[in-house]
Amino acid sequence: MARAPELFAAPLSSFLRDFPAPLGPGEPLPWSSAGSGALSRAEVPGALAERARSLLGGSRGVSPLLAASLIHAAVDEVLQTDLTEFKLQNVETEGERDEERFTLLDGESLQRCFFNKLWDVCSEWQKQLPPLRPLERFLLVSIHAIRNTRRKMEDRHVLLPEFNQLFGLSDDVDRAYFAVFDGHGGVDAANYSATHLHVNVGLHEEIVKNPAEALKCSFQKTDEMFLFKAKREKLRSGTTGVSALIVGNKLHIAWLGDSQVMLVQQGKAVTLMEPHKPEREDERARIGALGGCVTYMDCWRVNGTLAVSRAIGDICQKPYISGDADGDSFELTGSEDYLLLACDGFFDAIKPYEVVDLVLDHLMQTKGEGLKAAERLVAAAKEKGSSDNITVLVVFLRHPQDILADCLRDLKSVGADDDAQSSPFNFLGCEAAATQ
Repeated sequence: MARAPELFAAPLSSFLRDFPAPLGPGEPLPWSSAGSGALSRAEVPGALAERARSLLGGSRGVSPLLAASLIHAAVDEVLQTDLTEFKLQNVETEGERDEERFTLLDGESLQRCFFNKLWDVCSEWQKQLPPLRPLERFLLVSIHAIRNTRRKMEDRHVLLPEFNQLFGLSDDVDRAYFAVFDGHGGVDAANYSATHLHVNVGLHEEIVKNPAEALKCSFQKTDEMFLFKAKREKLRSGTTGVSALIVGNKLHIAWLGDSQVMLVQQGKAVTLMEPHKPEREDERARIGALGGCVTYMDCWRVNGTLAVSRAIGDICQKPYISGDADGDSFELTGSEDYLLLACDGFFDAIKPYEVVDLVLDHLMQTKGEGLKAAERLVAAAKEKGSSDNITVLVVFLRHPQDILADCLRDLKSVGADDDAQSSPFNFLGCEAAATQ
């Protein structure tokens, strides 16, 4: 059901008061000039969307639903223009085959054009707002991330319940996207993936007919895009990543490396994936066939360096560090409690069955309030000795109060069991149930 236009009138009016006219040729951009350099054609939608998200969100307080819709309209306007007028130069790189030529665009002038398109859309929508349909599926997201004892924070995350609005998908199918990226060797690859991967998914030609393929293939495309940037800017960082795309009653996941996603269903932890680690027999064989090696140096490492075998970036370790993601799909029946996406800084310290106990304990203490569940989980990982960056993203698929009520009812039914184990929540199942 479309929301009443008056709910969005105030932020549109506020934007137009702050920016009473489009930008002239010499006027500064309304956001930081950092990152306003050259862009490849493939980077344009993600880069522009990220600029607008930072401008419209935060202190400006534009609702995510309206912001995503505005961004789509403005980006679409830019992509329909002749981008050759922003052509900066041709860049030649040596590929595995012949030399490939890439056209780069002037990021600053392109962003100025984009802002003016955004201004035009705001001006038009202030007069007549198009219908904006919010997500019908219940979703409540809890997110918490800490640098911990590390010198830098290299994790990034994305939560996008407004996936349809951002990509102009107007059918009746609910879609939502979530991701966690765990960078290493710098934050560039994680930042890049958090900016571009979901855009590659949303613009993929198979997003409607085959969303699982769109999600999986977008990891490889993002890797290729970042490697081109890494070559021209001499970047050496990489990032693991895990993403979840909810499409109607289907859950699609894809991952590279050891960031993970798990599901809790009717109070039981469900394993959805196997992380890419060098010690996996298939990964060791793949790396060896390419001429690389897996050695033990405090942990198993590829060529004595990285402790993951697949990632976006890591230009100096390609092809041993693969950018080819794995994926899987699952039916959602309505009995699922929540999804959890997290980096290895969490999963190295907390086992899946412990997640169930911790979340239930949190819900009991807060009387069914789930917004700070991720904060409780991060604290537990730190208490158990994790010194790494920690990011935890919990997506409640049912209302936390309903989850708590069901668990308490089950707890009451087994309360007289003399053989119950020491944890009051062990009835939820201390062994992760593997999906078929």
